[in-house]
Amino acid sequence: MVLEVRKFGDPVLKSRATPVKEFDEALARLADDMLQTMRDHEGVGLAANQVGRLKRLLVAATEDDEFAIVNPVIESRSEESEFFAEGCLSIPGIQVDVERPTAVTISGQDLEGGPIRLELEGLLARIFQHEIDHLDGVLILDRTDRASRKEAMRELRQRLLAQR
Repeated sequence: MVLEVRKFGDPVLKSRATPVKEFDEALARLADDMLQTMRDHEGVGLAANQVGRLKRLLVAATEDDEFAIVNPVIESRSEESEFFAEGCLSIPGIQVDVERPTAVTISGQDLEGGPIRLELEGLLARIFQHEIDHLDGVLILDRTDRASRKEAMRELRQRLLAQR
């Protein structure tokens, strides 16, 4: 089932998600619905609070792999970082440059509660960092410089006014 993606301004996006304690059919169904929602919106990642659920669950996908990670934690980050334009399903049409480490090690759990450890680099590292930020209530606008944030907010206001 495709879920509603919450948009910028919704307080759930600035809320910190709580750790998952129950690994049940409802969690698996939520992960499936999130993957379907992400694909339907042509995204590469989605955090549970983006669909209004304050659970530490994220999904991500590349052409080759799909991921559903519960209670993800960034264990380590590379010293090397790079700026790259990021978009967000919760802030449609807006892209800002965000500096992130080029590689990360993530630990967490699978949908049954088993341990997972992933060493990621490149685009996947960026996707996971972006989604973990969501789980912590952090948006790309919080990660960019002041001028870029100001320009993005101006663009958002213009789009909202044009919709009226």
